[in-house]
Amino acid sequence: MKPLARGSPPLRVLFAVAGVLAFGGCESSPRSAAHLVAQQPIATADFAALIERVSEPGGYFDTDNLISNESGYLNVIDALDRAGLSGGAFIGVGPDQSFSYIAAIRPEIAFITDVRRDNLLHHLLLKSLIERSATRIELVASLHGVEPPDDAVAWRERDVERIVAWVDSAWAGRGADDQAWVVRLQDELQASIMAYGLSLDEGDFETIRRFHDTFIRAGLGLRFTSFGRSPRSYYPTHRQLVLETDADGDRASYLATPGAYETVRSLQLANRIVPVVGDLSGPHALREIGAVMREMDVELTAFYASNVEFYLWRDGTFREWTANLRALPRSDDAVVIRSYFPNFGRDHPSALPGYYATQALQDVSTLITSDFTSYWGVVTRETHPLR
Repeated sequence: MKPLARGSPPLRVLFAVAGVLAFGGCESSPRSAAHLVAQQPIATADFAALIERVSEPGGYFDTDNLISNESGYLNVIDALDRAGLSGGAFIGVGPDQSFSYIAAIRPEIAFITDVRRDNLLHHLLLKSLIERSATRIELVASLHGVEPPDDAVAWRERDVERIVAWVDSAWAGRGADDQAWVVRLQDELQASIMAYGLSLDEGDFETIRRFHDTFIRAGLGLRFTSFGRSPRSYYPTHRQLVLETDADGDRASYLATPGAYETVRSLQLANRIVPVVGDLSGPHALREIGAVMREMDVELTAFYASNVEFYLWRDGTFREWTANLRALPRSDDAVVIRSYFPNFGRDHPSALPGYYATQALQDVSTLITSDFTSYWGVVTRETHPLR
């Protein structure tokens, strides 16, 4: 790995085999993030050093999590807009559903953290695909193993419905030429990911290629998969997630408009969407993200926690999560975006018809100052209205 820019000491980013981060020692402590000026691109070596600095050892969760299982993930977009939330820092979990919140909030920097190291590898795949895809149709086509149209630029302003229909049709009609193109594409993606400066081994690249192959085999019909559990009828397809609407019925994913996509792409090109391995209740990742944010002089605007809090409450580590959240620099109106699944037959008060899971928006100040006695109390206390 090349030394950091501007004469700073070299750092080694070492990833262990078997899916657990095992960092090598630094020849000196990681450089301050104060030089990472807002809206300026982060040097590739600095990007790799940030991942090393803030990540902690990986853990396990029994899903592939290649796409979300939350069909209503965009139902908070209008509430985010009404709250006037923009800029600052965004932190989220999971695969690419966070990109839609990023497109809405337009943060200066985003951290995507997940207990599974595979999520970091997945985000390296998404980053490399987005960086090479100037338009939405190039991204969706390449993700699903379809060579984009020659006139991709002419598709920039077209409706996302037309983009999805084109990719669906092209995917169904793939032939030998497309297979050869995919081989070349995956070789180029591997070279791009290697250039990010992370010391990934052969097993890591096999995992990344396996993830891409899964998108290619299933097309836009891909669904979230759990290990050892049967598929749920409410799991949306990737097609549904791309075409999903907000609570008012407007298309609202980061692929819905060229402007939304270009917001995400510009941050990826600037190395300002940083994948992290970390537990929300863990001892290091969120605390160190907070230290980086202070050095960069940015505050938390929104934290997408999905339904991770359910597991933290169940496992008795919820207080560690709120302590970590409390330690982050944040704006006065910072919010937590969460998902609630009625696993025990109890519908959320904000549930919208037609959705199994409920998205909710809650002020961070409410979450970190309240004394909760139940998970139900957590998810229902003073949430923002969705409409």
